[in-house]
Amino acid sequence: MRMICGFLILRKWSEKSHSEQSVDCITPTTSRCCRLQPSRKFWRPEVYDQGFHGLIYDNKTESMRTINLLQRMNIYQEVFLSILYRVLPIQKYIEPVYFYIYTLFGLQAMYVTALYITSWLLSGTWLSGLLAAFWYVTNRIDTTRVEFTIPLRENWALPFFAIQIAAITYFLRPNLQPLSQRLTLLAIFISTFLFSLTWQFNQFMMLMQALVLFILDSLDMLPAVKVTWLYGIQLTGLFLVCILQFFNSMILGSLLISFNLSVLIARKLQKNLKTGSFLNRLGKLLLHLFVVLCLTLFLNNIIKKILNLKSDEHIFKFLKAKFGFGATRDFDANLYLCEEAFGLLPFNTFERLSDTLLFYAYIFVLSITVIAALAVAFRNLSDSTNQQSMYKMGEYRIGLKPETAYNLIHTILFGFLALSTMRMKYLWTSHMCVFASFGLCSPEIWELLLKLIHLYNPKRICIMRYSIPILILLYLCYKFWPGMMDELSELREFYDPDTVELMNWINSKTPRKAVFAGSMQLLAGVKLCTGRTLTNHPHYEDNSLRERTKAVYQIYAKRAPEEVHALLRSFGTDYVILEDSICYERRHRRGCRLRDLLDIANGHMMDGPGKNDPDLKLAGHPRFCEEIKRNLPPYTAYFTRVFQNKTFHVYKLSRNK
Repeated sequence: MRMICGFLILRKWSEKSHSEQSVDCITPTTSRCCRLQPSRKFWRPEVYDQGFHGLIYDNKTESMRTINLLQRMNIYQEVFLSILYRVLPIQKYIEPVYFYIYTLFGLQAMYVTALYITSWLLSGTWLSGLLAAFWYVTNRIDTTRVEFTIPLRENWALPFFAIQIAAITYFLRPNLQPLSQRLTLLAIFISTFLFSLTWQFNQFMMLMQALVLFILDSLDMLPAVKVTWLYGIQLTGLFLVCILQFFNSMILGSLLISFNLSVLIARKLQKNLKTGSFLNRLGKLLLHLFVVLCLTLFLNNIIKKILNLKSDEHIFKFLKAKFGFGATRDFDANLYLCEEAFGLLPFNTFERLSDTLLFYAYIFVLSITVIAALAVAFRNLSDSTNQQSMYKMGEYRIGLKPETAYNLIHTILFGFLALSTMRMKYLWTSHMCVFASFGLCSPEIWELLLKLIHLYNPKRICIMRYSIPILILLYLCYKFWPGMMDELSELREFYDPDTVELMNWINSKTPRKAVFAGSMQLLAGVKLCTGRTLTNHPHYEDNSLRERTKAVYQIYAKRAPEEVHALLRSFGTDYVILEDSICYERRHRRGCRLRDLLDIANGHMMDGPGKNDPDLKLAGHPRFCEEIKRNLPPYTAYFTRVFQNKTFHVYKLSRNK
C-alpha cells in the first residue's frame, strides 16, 4: 500500500489546484495510472501546504477514518520526489511515473556502486568490486526484485543499507585520521537514517546488525569505542525517523531500541567483562548475554504496556509458530505462514547461484574466514592479560581485520535469516556477491590457504588473487552476456483485460466517494487507478486495520448474508468485489487457502477431503462467495450484482437493511 500511496502523492497535490493541473487516470495497459498535465508555475507554497495537510489528515484512503499517511506509511521519499518534480523545470519532458521509475533505477545503480566499493575496501583491488557487480547482475533473479516490482519499499531502502555497510567497513579500519573518521560517521548516520525512513522493516534489519556488533564486541574483535558509536547512530537515526513519523508506535516498541539500550546498560554494570582466564571470561560472556536478553525483554514489555502498542504483535505470533513454539489458529499469523515468500529458502536458489559460480566461491571464502575467526576469537578469550587490539592481529600467525570480521558475521546472520525466510534472501545474496569476490581477491585469504597446504609464496598469492577472478569474469561474460542483451531487447506490456475492465467500470459507473471492500491486493489497485475509498488495504502493521481485513474477508467464509452485510456496512461499504481466484483457490494446499484460514479462525471444518481438528464444527451456513452467485432471496435482499466478468463479481450493498 505504501507504493500505491507514493504514486498518488503527485495526484493528491495536483487535485488541490485543478486550475494548475489536470489529472488523467489511464488504464493499466499503458503502465500509467496517474498522469499530470503540468503548468508553468513550479512553486506555489499554498499547494504544498494543502498537500501536506491532505497527507496528515487523509480521509480518502480508509473508510470512516482519518489517518496520518506520513505516520502510518514510509512515503517521505515520494513526498520529496513530488516536490522535486514540481520545482525542477522538467515537467514538459518527462511524466511523473517515468521520473519515479528512473529515480529508482538510479538508486539501484548506486546500490551496485556501494557493493563495488565495499568489496574493493575489503580486498584492496578494484577487480574485486568488478566481480561483485558482475555477480550481482548475473544473479539478479535472486539479488533484487526491482525489475518486476519497482516501487517496493526495499528497493528504496537497500541502496542506503549497502552504502551504510560500505561506510562501516571503512570506519572499522585502523588508524583513520580524525577528519576521515568524522566524515565516515556522518556517512553512516545519513545512510542509516535514510534506510530507516524508507522501509518499515528497518528495525528488524538493524537489530540483526546490532547483533553482529554485539557478538564481535563480546569476542573483542572490534574496538569497543567504535561499536558504541555505531549503537548510538542506530538509536539516533531511529529516534529521528520516529519524530518524522509522528511517533510511530511500531518504532517506539521496536526490539532494536530495547536491545541497544540494554547492551549499553549491561556494559556499565559489567565493567570487567574482558578480563580473566578463558573459562572466567566465557562465564562472564554467558552472564552478559543473559543480562542483555532479560533487560531487552523487560524494557520492550514495559514500553509496549505503557504505550499500549500492538503494531507488531502479528510478527511475533508468526515467528512463534514458524519456529515450532506451538501451532496457532491466529488468522494473521497463518496468513504469513502460508505465503511462499515467508517460507524456507528453496533449494533451487542454490542451483542458480552455483550456475554463476557464486555459491562455490562463497562457501570457499566463508570456510577459510570462519576458521580464521574461530582461531582469533579463541586467542582473544585466552589472552586477556595482554590487551591487544585487533589492529595488531597481524603479529599473530592467523589474523582477521576488524572490517573483515564485521562482514563475516554480517553475512552469516543474514544468511540464517534468508534460509529461514525466503523474502529476506535479497539482503543476503547481494552481500554474498561482495563477500565471495573479496575473498577471491584478498591476499590474506590466499596467504592463509597456501600456508595451510604448505605452498606459500608471495608470487603465488599475486597470481591466485588476480587470475581466478579474471577467469570467472570471462566465464560470466561468455555464458550470460548474450542472454542479458536479449533480455534488454525485449519489450513487454502489462496484459490483464479483466482487471482493466473492472477499473474502467469503477471509474465510469460508480460515485467518486463510493467505498469498496475486497482483498487487500486488489483494493490497492483500485485505489491507484480509481482513487476510490477502501475498507482495507495491504498495510498490515496497523492492528485495527488487521482486524478490519479479517472482518472484510468473511466474504470468503461460511457466514450468513445478513452477518456479512452488517460487517461490511459497519465500515461504510457501498460495493464489495469478489474474486473467483480466491473463492475457488487452488494455488495453496489445503489448510493454506484463504478460505481454509478463515474456517479455522472461525472454528469451522475445512472443505474437501482431509483431516480436521476434532474441535472444529460444521458451519451453519454455506460459503458466502459461492452461494451469493446463485441469486437466492436471502442474498439478493442485501446484495445486488452490478458487474461481472470472468474474474470479478461486484455487488452493491443495500442500505435499508
